[in-house]
Amino acid sequence: MTETYLVGGAVRDHLLNRPVKDRDWVVVGSTAEKMIQQGYQQVGADFPVFLHPDTREEYALARTERKTKAGYHGFVVDASASVTLEQDLARRDLTINAIAQAEDGTLIDPLNGLDDLRKKRLRHASPAFSEDPVRILRVARFAARFAHLGFQVAEDTMALMIDMVDSGEVDALVPERVFAELRSALTEPDPQCFIQVLRQCGALARILPEVDALYGVPQTEKYHPEVDTGIHLELCLKQAALLETNDLIRFCVLCHDLGKALTPAKTLPSHHGHELAGVKPTKALCERLKVPSNWKQLALLVTEFHTHTHRVRELKASTLMKLFKRLDITRKPERANYLSIVGTIDARGRLGHEEARYPQAEFLQNAAEAYLAINVQSIVAGCEEPSQIRAAIDGARLEALRQFKRAQQ
Repeated sequence: MTETYLVGGAVRDHLLNRPVKDRDWVVVGSTAEKMIQQGYQQVGADFPVFLHPDTREEYALARTERKTKAGYHGFVVDASASVTLEQDLARRDLTINAIAQAEDGTLIDPLNGLDDLRKKRLRHASPAFSEDPVRILRVARFAARFAHLGFQVAEDTMALMIDMVDSGEVDALVPERVFAELRSALTEPDPQCFIQVLRQCGALARILPEVDALYGVPQTEKYHPEVDTGIHLELCLKQAALLETNDLIRFCVLCHDLGKALTPAKTLPSHHGHELAGVKPTKALCERLKVPSNWKQLALLVTEFHTHTHRVRELKASTLMKLFKRLDITRKPERANYLSIVGTIDARGRLGHEEARYPQAEFLQNAAEAYLAINVQSIVAGCEEPSQIRAAIDGARLEALRQFKRAQQ
């Protein structure tokens, strides 16, 4: 007999009184042939997942997985009609994601996920958790999602994750999957918890060594009461979430201070030149994780120029012009705003400064508007030779910035 159950995040989020975005279903006692005959469209290449002919929701055949080699591709899947619901639930990552709901509303909870929901505990569903290194990333991501509700990683799950790192299982993660999980984690309410959990189990040094290297690096206490650069990053990520920034800005925040890990010990806790020094590790991180080119470009620019926002009032008009050219704001005007937001986050990501005013952000944005406001068509029309156009436009923009600065004095 074929039976269908609602599973995973839809059940979990309903029980947590959270909005249910997507509903996933598991089908017990059926086959791929039967599903196709009923009008379902198969979309899963590695295991049978189907789209409902009307709702387009995902329906997956109940399945088991058997580890055959290292990494998370080394599995043999059994999705035959004999696989039970309990067997399917047992191969899931966390107990809170292994609760099913029958059509009559009855909850099936063989792994005590309901108890873990009540105790606000992220606990692995079974020892099979250790067979898939992606689950380390998922636990860290769920920690970032549910930390504000009081959820914490269970001690035995953290111990298992530590063993997975020590055994080298985490090294089988491919860059694309790491970036996908990182990108998703950065959008959560507490993205800093993603970093904290990975660091606690030792995975951060293997996955994001440039970020891990920030911990233990001191900063001048006068300006950074938190002292530790890694803690500063965590505070910045939290500020990025509070400001409801997008994932691209949050990624730039993640990268902005990577150069501080390269500061020579003899100059600590000062970090003169860390902006330019950070370009190399930011580039390495982006290339290793195969970050999209537009993300990489902005992250490199923010890394190199993020402190320009702090002293933007003191910058010469010519320096502002060079900055705007590097940002290419004539084609990508949003970059000036992004840089000002990162500056705000950097300033507030310090102990005791979480609600500090940051007028430099508005100053930078207004300067960018002045730079862009010149009448290019009028300038072009006034040039007798095409070779004069570029210099004329640059001259007008420089003068616009000079007038802007004079008006601010």
